[in-house]
Amino acid sequence: MLERLEVEVFLGLAEELHFGRTAERLHLTTGRVSQVVRKLERRIGGKLFDRTSRSVRLTAVGRQLADDLVPVVVAMEAALRRAEDAGRGVTGELRVAFLGEWTAPVLLRAVALFGERHPECRVDVREVQLANSRSSLEDGSVDVLIASYPFDGMARGPVLLTERRVLAVAAGHPLAAERSVSVEVLGDHPVVQYPAVTSAAFKRDRTPERTPSGRPVPKGPSGATFSELLSLVAMGRGVLPVGEHSRRYYPRPDVAYVPIHDAPPIERGPVWLESNTTARVRAFVRAAADVVSEATAEAAPLCVVAATD
Repeated sequence: MLERLEVEVFLGLAEELHFGRTAERLHLTTGRVSQVVRKLERRIGGKLFDRTSRSVRLTAVGRQLADDLVPVVVAMEAALRRAEDAGRGVTGELRVAFLGEWTAPVLLRAVALFGERHPECRVDVREVQLANSRSSLEDGSVDVLIASYPFDGMARGPVLLTERRVLAVAAGHPLAAERSVSVEVLGDHPVVQYPAVTSAAFKRDRTPERTPSGRPVPKGPSGATFSELLSLVAMGRGVLPVGEHSRRYYPRPDVAYVPIHDAPPIERGPVWLESNTTARVRAFVRAAADVVSEATAEAAPLCVVAATD
């Protein structure tokens, strides 16, 4: 039988292909990682990795072992999670929030999978707005929210969804005819602002105060809902960086969406109040992550959602 440390080191190195990163990931020394790998290779009787001073690669034997071990480890972890949930009792009610109908693809599949795994726990799905997304988590009326990262002061799960950024501009705006724009254009036009209650880190990410080169970004008016923000854009009161699927869920003849070619993608996932980290919350986050993983494995990705903080 392989020891747990041997499995963790081998699979970690098979994924990272770097001894230093593997050691950091597992909180070990690089020497300890090398020692475990050498011991495992002696037991197997063959090399698992081809390594030089510049690179680390799996051998054919190493690739076969990784392919055989991964499903076993996944199954064991799933069995442990089910045992933990049974012991803790994932029952009662879980309140999950969404922000606009565009969150439905990942949210509804996660709710369905969670329901299959934990039929004794009822899921209440509700809608929140930009103005009350944070307060709903803080006052306990919502347990988990699918939101854009970053989301200050909240626990967060893994990144479930990514999406390219586009710039929402009025249909008659000079930028509307461009094939793409740079983040630097934010220094040339007022930028519509999210509500004051929206998290500070989120606003810095979406509507920064300065461009990458350091130019100040002029502030436009703020709106209370996403529809209000787009209406301000349509009236020519400012521009607004948003996710590219806004064009699908908010198609408007008076708004154009122009790709931003040098902006990082938007990342989204579950957020919740740290003090509300219950077995129900953990089980739902796992279900959401599993839904996305299964969709990726089937080469049929979920529609990217465009939830905001």
